[in-house]
Amino acid sequence: MARNKLVDLNDHLFEQMERLNDDDLKGEELSQEIIRAQAMCGVAGQIIAGGRLILDAAKAADDCPGIRKTTLLADKSNA
Repeated sequence: MARNKLVDLNDHLFEQMERLNDDDLKGEELSQEIIRAQAMCGVAGQIIAGGRLILDAAKAADDCPGIRKTTLLADKSNA
C-alpha cells in the first residue's frame, strides 16, 4: 500500500501540469494526456475532500467536551 503524503499530491499535480504544457504534445498524445489530467484532478479532489473531512471532524471533536477523541490523523505505518 502506498504511503503518499499531501506534498506528494502537489508534486504529481505539478508534474501533470508540466506534461500538459509540453509544446511537443499533439494529437492523440495530447488527448490522452488531457484524459489522464482529468482523472488525476478527480482523484486529487477526493483526496482533498477526505483530508478536509478529517480536519473538520477533529475540529468538531475539540469543540465538544466529553466527546472521545479518535486517532483520525494517526500515522498507520506502524500498524
